[in-house]
Amino acid sequence: MAGGNPSSSNTPESVPFIDLKAQFQTIRLEINAAVAQVFENQAFVLGDEVAELEFEIAEYCDSRDAIGCASGSDALLLSLIGMEIGPGDEVITSPFTFFATAGAICRTGATPVFVDILPDTYNIDPKAIEAAITPKTRAIMPVHIFGQCADMDPIWRIAFNHNLFVFEDACQAIGATYNGRRAGVLGRTGCFSFFPTKNLGAAGDGGIITTDDPALAAKLRRLRVHGDLGGYTHKEVGFNSRLDALQAAVLRVKLQHLEKWTEGRIANAARYTELCEGQKLTDRIDLPSARPDRRHVYNQFTVRVGEGRRDEVQKSLREQQIGAAIYYPTPLHLQECFAGLGYKQGQLPEAERASAEVLSLPIFSELTNGQQDRVVDGFATALNAGNPSTVAYPFGLPDSKAA
Repeated sequence: MAGGNPSSSNTPESVPFIDLKAQFQTIRLEINAAVAQVFENQAFVLGDEVAELEFEIAEYCDSRDAIGCASGSDALLLSLIGMEIGPGDEVITSPFTFFATAGAICRTGATPVFVDILPDTYNIDPKAIEAAITPKTRAIMPVHIFGQCADMDPIWRIAFNHNLFVFEDACQAIGATYNGRRAGVLGRTGCFSFFPTKNLGAAGDGGIITTDDPALAAKLRRLRVHGDLGGYTHKEVGFNSRLDALQAAVLRVKLQHLEKWTEGRIANAARYTELCEGQKLTDRIDLPSARPDRRHVYNQFTVRVGEGRRDEVQKSLREQQIGAAIYYPTPLHLQECFAGLGYKQGQLPEAERASAEVLSLPIFSELTNGQQDRVVDGFATALNAGNPSTVAYPFGLPDSKAA
């Protein structure tokens, strides 16, 4: 985002969508010391730093094992390969997610089967999963989108009744809970991304897989190093997906602060709600829906702007030097690379509607009250631009306002 003229007292401060520098300033000395130790040891790939991170993540998620890998995308791919998902198999998943969810399925030779989402949480609709099962279905890959767990109870029942694997795409949801259980222990594997902008972000790419299956954990450790048993003896054909020690060192420092940062995000989300209600914006937008049986960790604070106004609202925010982003402008079932699967516009209406209406606002834990005030004021200005009498009700006009 372009900044204002710092010498002008009349120029409002810009608000970035993400501010990694603000976070780094709070832990600079810890990070520098951890990275320096790696250079002193000169052990850069896997090794003790990665092993310690794996132990600490497993403890945090309450899983038996954690297996570091090169990215969240690889975490998904390794999980599928580890359970021998491949050509001829189908994996049911959400179309409203980052591309890697379906990309990993395709890379195994299996076919992604997209089903619609729930309109309030944007997570996969369990009823749609049940309707999509065929004799070729081998697994379900729910996505804990934006930091809130999918509705796992019905997903587990469906999986049990049809003898299916469940792989969690928890790349946006470290620290989230479902009925008191952490993301990462809600399926055969939990897959996490350490992309720098995640709640727990590395200084580059990185990922990890959690599991309670010791045999699968051992297999995943082999697969990430070309299937090597040791001594250049290969049990399977794997690939290179090793987590490096520098990333592990950074993540180990950040993990100690994760709960504080998560509580900061949750507090910011609550304050956004208060501010939006105070300005009566909740009559015109839908705020994130946090289910009472879950801990939403707000990787994104995503609102819904109806009546086709989302893009103009984002444009206005940009002009006001307020960061906002769209996740995701085109659902996966309508991506060109998946045209061969035969999905048509209108087939998954909730996912398509979400892609046309969602907008994410800054939610990083270091966000100040003043910055939040400016975001909400700017959002109100954007909504009122053009036709201030226009009120959007994405879920239908409330009876109380029908007059």
